[in-house]
Amino acid sequence: MNNPNFTNFSEQKKRVIQISAFFFLASFGTIQAQTIKGTVVGKTNGSLPGANISIVDADVKSVSSIDGDFHVLSPKLGEVNLKVEYIGYETKIFPITIKEGTNDIGYITIEPENKAKNDKVSDIQEVTIKRSNALTQAKAYEMKKNNNAIMEVIAADAIGKLPDRNAAEAVQRVQGVAVARYHGEADQATVRGTPFAWTSTLLNGNRLPSANVLGNRSFVLDVVPSELIQYVQVAKAITPDMDADAIGGSINFITRTAPAKKTLSVSGAGGYNTFSHNATYNGSIVYGDRFFKNKLGVLLSGAIWDRQWGADSFDVTYNTGLTNAAQRKSINTVMMKRYMGTRRTIGLNGGLEYKFNANNKVYFRGMFNKFDDIRPVYESYVDYTNSRYQYNFRYSHYQTELYGMELGGEHSITSKLNVDWAVSDYTAKYFLDTPPANEVKGLPIATFRQKILGGFNNLSSDGKRYWGFDSPNGVGGEYEDYGSDVKDPNEVMNPNKLLLSQLVIAKLDNNERDQIARVNLKYDINSNISFKIGAKYRNKERESTYGYNAVYAPTTANLLSLSQLSTTNPPKGTDFLGGLNGNYNPYVMNPPTKDQLFQMFSPEFLQQNAFKDFSNVASNATSVYTGEESVFAVYAMAEIKATEKFKIVGGFRNESTRLTLNGTKSTVSGTSPNTTTVLSPSVVESNYNAFLPMLHLRYNFTPQANVRFAYTKSFIRPNFGDVSPGSSIDNTASPNRITRGNPDLKPTFSQNFDLMGEYYFSNIGIVSGGAFYKKISDIVFSDASMLNVGGTDYMVTQSKNLQDSNLYGFEAGINKRFDFLPNFWNGFGVEFNYTFINSKVDVPRTSGDIIDKSSLQNQAKNLFNAILYYENSKLMVRLAGNFRGKSVESFNQALGPDYYIWSDKNFTIDFSASYDISKKVKLFIELNNLSNESLRQYMGDNKKRITSQEWYGSRGQMGVRWQIF
Repeated sequence: MNNPNFTNFSEQKKRVIQISAFFFLASFGTIQAQTIKGTVVGKTNGSLPGANISIVDADVKSVSSIDGDFHVLSPKLGEVNLKVEYIGYETKIFPITIKEGTNDIGYITIEPENKAKNDKVSDIQEVTIKRSNALTQAKAYEMKKNNNAIMEVIAADAIGKLPDRNAAEAVQRVQGVAVARYHGEADQATVRGTPFAWTSTLLNGNRLPSANVLGNRSFVLDVVPSELIQYVQVAKAITPDMDADAIGGSINFITRTAPAKKTLSVSGAGGYNTFSHNATYNGSIVYGDRFFKNKLGVLLSGAIWDRQWGADSFDVTYNTGLTNAAQRKSINTVMMKRYMGTRRTIGLNGGLEYKFNANNKVYFRGMFNKFDDIRPVYESYVDYTNSRYQYNFRYSHYQTELYGMELGGEHSITSKLNVDWAVSDYTAKYFLDTPPANEVKGLPIATFRQKILGGFNNLSSDGKRYWGFDSPNGVGGEYEDYGSDVKDPNEVMNPNKLLLSQLVIAKLDNNERDQIARVNLKYDINSNISFKIGAKYRNKERESTYGYNAVYAPTTANLLSLSQLSTTNPPKGTDFLGGLNGNYNPYVMNPPTKDQLFQMFSPEFLQQNAFKDFSNVASNATSVYTGEESVFAVYAMAEIKATEKFKIVGGFRNESTRLTLNGTKSTVSGTSPNTTTVLSPSVVESNYNAFLPMLHLRYNFTPQANVRFAYTKSFIRPNFGDVSPGSSIDNTASPNRITRGNPDLKPTFSQNFDLMGEYYFSNIGIVSGGAFYKKISDIVFSDASMLNVGGTDYMVTQSKNLQDSNLYGFEAGINKRFDFLPNFWNGFGVEFNYTFINSKVDVPRTSGDIIDKSSLQNQAKNLFNAILYYENSKLMVRLAGNFRGKSVESFNQALGPDYYIWSDKNFTIDFSASYDISKKVKLFIELNNLSNESLRQYMGDNKKRITSQEWYGSRGQMGVRWQIF
């Protein structure tokens, strides 16, 4: 993918330096206008971002930054009146005396609004505004209203209103955002229903490194506790100063920074999981203060969430690789699986800030996050193709880490020229380090098999097992009523007959490190026009192992049975597969102990029981790759206040990418049976350039109402795993799987059009609505097909490019407090948002000229959030529903839509409440998934043709938050 437009990095760096030097030198030739600087804070609510600051009787305005800081250019010396406006707060007007140079007025404290023109209205507003929950919402609305981008914002206190324990769950309530759930917890998020990799996940403005096990660029968000987050910004139409690899949008998690005044708060909670029948707990602490006359700010925060959890899964595979088309929907295997384990999320965040003076500030941020997912897995198969039972036991201890630091500064070089810079270094890791007795570390799996001699009932006239609606003669029933199909009632799954047939260690290691340097220069030509340029360089290093299997099998007919090993009782909890009809306890076995499982991989055990290493050397070699990606981005943009009501933001961003992946490929030579596999080094190089123009228009009809239009061009780089030079084979799945890379993949580009209208209620609420359209080229999709190799069936997945596609939709939302109702009833309110998304993509068949129509992968057509809440001065209650419609998960380019895999619609109901015992102590309760919603995937056009259904129960906790000071 060498692109003739690719520009040499060093030349681009020189160009940025030249432009920066021009504005730096030009600034000294200007008259030194008088600058007013300060920080806007709420009396009880910390710094206030998005505040409107202006000089009375002068055409001069400014908006406070995320830390509440602002600067205003004064047109004159002497006394002026400064005005500060903020939703939900009293407008403050006060005189100040302007001198030459920088005028630092320090902190400006504003108070919640509680006055009105008459007593009746005053009573209503006093009830509304004194609620701290309303004031936290005001922060989000001010940031949203004043941002150049089309954006949604959530403040930390608003996140705490609902039982959302990690970063992904924190954004699931946002208009147009959908999440993926993994064993009951959200772990990925996407904007406007696009594939998850199309949404960029940022930490303090920088895209996070990803340790995603599949080599995806999408970051797995369950490693970050929600308590460490100060704000979340969800950008739906980006501006040139933002990373542009974001077709769906970007989600920027801003970590906590030093507060305006001393603070110390702690929280603790305990709870219960209805599936595992076990306890959970979590706790957090936040400390911040300022020293040396407010020059030094310090912030320390930490959180821990420890929980027992569980899930049951009913999984089905089909014989889609058969040559007989009529039999492709027959059942290959049925697997009944239970997870039961422990998850622990730990997060630490620290920040330092030092203000040398009003013109110069430096800061430091550091964080460490660790997610331990310990989950023994118990799998019972009925293998119809091979007429046998199979029992797998694995001890999974997945570990995810995210850690790093950032050092930056903000400087006013002159009254018109401002510079900010930052360097950062972040690392993400995903790894397993068991079993201890083997040189290869990873996921240890023991497989036991038992032959079924008597055959099966419920077979159709062609001898295959189907669900009744697919059967040639209607035999087979439905999966909800699945039971034993074995003819001989004595041939049940039996630990004395389950023989140890295979031992596997699956190595799953990923390590990604991002080192980033960026600089931004903003030059205020006058009070109505400003110009901004910047550059960012990111170097990414990646090491990845996926599909590396150490496989051991016995070479003797004298096999060990499950009953001959050290076993333990199966995990307790809710009834096994209680979401289905029938009794599935006959498929529950006493599993090996963890120590027994580890001991089976020791050299002594392998030797004593005649196990031989049958690892596929070629497959293992091709499943490992390393890579380096360098990105150099520059941008230029102008902000123009054309009139008092009309603002224009326009510019461009250019991102140049160089990618090198080093791996191994295997080639087969000769003819069967005299074939040989040759391994050779393989290098994938991909160089391309992305030039991305952008335009934003905003017209304010009134201070409360505006309309926005945006044209942006954005793109997405291919996932590393999709372009890796090799392939991997997974012999632990059923059917066996081959994952192949595609070095010829192109990046996906999109031209985006957005129209959005917003109206802000005076009592802290909003109604908004808009439409969007995306013209997309070179979509990357995952193709799945069946391949028979030497008599063994493999499901082969490989990413490919499709031609142009489009996506369009509309969204609407409202947050309205019913303060027009009398007395008790004016505490009620409602939040509701709905997003409709439709996309079209042509999927050509590999076997002919047929072209199928489909939506994009992972794209749900309908999304909505509904929240009914009640708030007064002490009590807050919220009942929330989150809906995500069905979406296609994988295409089958060989067989067509009847074999696509779909995720079914999902609707969860959550509840939270809190009560203020005093001004500093609050009790709270949180309940998740009250409806006990399950996750379902199915094949083709019939939802009863299940491929996977998982139940994970509900969870809840009670606790206390104490704002010590």
